[in-house]
Amino acid sequence: METAQRPVISATGLFTPPESISNEELVASFNRYVERFNADHAGAIAAGEVAALEPSSVEFIEKASGIKSRHVMAKAPVLDPDVMAPRWAERADEDLSILAEIGVAAAQDALARAGRQARDVDAVLCAASNMERPYPAMAIEIQQALGIEGFAFDMNVACSSATFGIQTAADYIRAGHARSVLVVSPEITSGHLNWRDRDSHFIFGDVATAVLVEDAAIAPDAHWDILGTRLKTVFSNNIRNNFGFLNRAHPETADTPDKLFVQEGRKVFKEVVPMVAQMIVDEAERLGIDSHGLRRLWLHQANAGMNRLIAQRVLGHEANADESPTVLDTYGNTSSAGSIIAFHLHSEDLRAGDTGLICSFGAGYSAGTVFVRKAG
Repeated sequence: METAQRPVISATGLFTPPESISNEELVASFNRYVERFNADHAGAIAAGEVAALEPSSVEFIEKASGIKSRHVMAKAPVLDPDVMAPRWAERADEDLSILAEIGVAAAQDALARAGRQARDVDAVLCAASNMERPYPAMAIEIQQALGIEGFAFDMNVACSSATFGIQTAADYIRAGHARSVLVVSPEITSGHLNWRDRDSHFIFGDVATAVLVEDAAIAPDAHWDILGTRLKTVFSNNIRNNFGFLNRAHPETADTPDKLFVQEGRKVFKEVVPMVAQMIVDEAERLGIDSHGLRRLWLHQANAGMNRLIAQRVLGHEANADESPTVLDTYGNTSSAGSIIAFHLHSEDLRAGDTGLICSFGAGYSAGTVFVRKAG
């Protein structure tokens, strides 16, 4: 009788863009745009026909989010008041797409850390909040670039894409359809951000992560047992992006701001925090885990206040930086990659037997939990 395959996390990978934008740089650019806009519309503003724009500030950004800087794939055009959006040369169909390029880099990092060759991988899931195109799937392009046989497909559950991808990969392994699956999350979120919106111009950054999920029988000694996963979705318009291939409105025109990222921040905070905290506690109880005893929480990196409150409700006390590490201050919100970056950068110091939680939450609403334990 064959032994059932048991999924584990063998390794993670990370690609960080070399360019970074500080709050000071971002505010200086935004305020130049505001000054220009208000001057160009002075008459209409005086007549009450157009609302004057308010300047931003470093203090406002850090109080609202906890973000101090963010990495981007194209710094100069984002900071140019005449552009305020990422720009790069369009690539030929025969060339590797920019999203696939950074995804491959993160995947190669994960494979190297696991001591694995691309030929050992059976499937690639590209799990991210915004794909570069509808088809061919980004995952298939990444698969081709890495030289992986098997199958690949894209999946989008916004900020929870990576955790949904991990559960999907784990299910494939449990079912015997694969023994090694790469979950790749290339997030160029600077492309769907409205850099001219004071309430959100500071939120997002670019990055790519990869998670190698494998059967425990072939995993390296240093791996993470997946104790259990749980996914949840509840429809909400409070975080939304209306841009897609069915509309042709240009995403930067002033009269179509909903074609970029928009959110009702206070409503999101009020509704998501209790939903996610309760979901974590309930799933921990189902798995026989004391949520107060979790060694570390690797939470979605969207807002420092949300993470602080969720961690407090889960652990039963206000978490310190060791119990709930943050990368939000230097990476910004990187959508589905955020919790994976936190796990990648803040997990090696844990000891065998330590139990932790990778958790995502965001648009949809969507939420995902992955409880893990460090193997001996």
